[in-house]
Amino acid sequence: MREKLQILKDVLGRSRISGQEHLFTCPYCNHHKRKFSVNVEKNVYKCWVCDTRGTDLYQVIRKHGSFTHVQEWRVLTNKVELDGFENIFEDKEEEAEEIIDLPKEFRSLANTNTISAQNALNYLKSRGVTQKDILRWKIGFCDEGEYKGRIIIPSFGMTGKANFFVARSYDGDWMRYKNPKINRNIIFNELYVDWDKDVVLVEGAFDAIRAYDIGTPIPLMGSSLRIESKLFQAIIRHDPHVYVALDYDAQEKASKIASYLMRYGAKVYVIDTSGYEDVAEMPKNVLEIRKQQATVMDADNYLFQRIRSL
Repeated sequence: MREKLQILKDVLGRSRISGQEHLFTCPYCNHHKRKFSVNVEKNVYKCWVCDTRGTDLYQVIRKHGSFTHVQEWRVLTNKVELDGFENIFEDKEEEAEEIIDLPKEFRSLANTNTISAQNALNYLKSRGVTQKDILRWKIGFCDEGEYKGRIIIPSFGMTGKANFFVARSYDGDWMRYKNPKINRNIIFNELYVDWDKDVVLVEGAFDAIRAYDIGTPIPLMGSSLRIESKLFQAIIRHDPHVYVALDYDAQEKASKIASYLMRYGAKVYVIDTSGYEDVAEMPKNVLEIRKQQATVMDADNYLFQRIRSL
């Protein structure tokens, strides 16, 4: 209990004692008097001015403390087992962002009516991709070279330069995707991610295009999310609400992603994608309704999802 109180003082500043409670300056309304009442033993808090209240002091530490404070609190409250998870935010040498060149044959589809572009545009239309989507996602195509007959969807890192691209066949090539062999530990289109919106985790770029209207869609470029990845750590740092929307046949992996995020206190929802091959095939109105119907994951819901996926 003494260790917890010290963490609270490090985060909230000095306090005064009132019975079994400690009164701090409220970090939510910053009232000039110490009206933020904390009972460490009962693990509750309340501000007598703005009425912010809760039944888990971890939420206060997580929102207002440093990563060190958060990790120390988790150790004291057994929120995370000591299996290496507590080290993922340790200081590491920042990796330089890897950049790539788009194919030299890349041509934008934003403003073109050429005959060579028509097949690519027809394919995108058949996938429900609009002209607005083409502009938003900087979509292009190649009609010659290594990526001939492929839609190109680029990803831009924080430098504003491309760090990956998706190359999807539109002419019936047996290899549907031919993506560059480059480090995939990126946040797809990180340059455009709005962490103040709900984050929607999907499998592929076309899924992300379809999910744009329900939040900030981020494709995993697969169906897994490693704890040490840049994306996982960015989610925990920025603390958005997270909606996991993987293909229906990947529900076990969706549950695993949810469980990892939950262990770090993220608020996670799993969107039901049943009845459709993938998110990209879902009508936008159906996807929006499914998001509204998604329930927040907790220990009980996680167990239910695990049983469903067996």
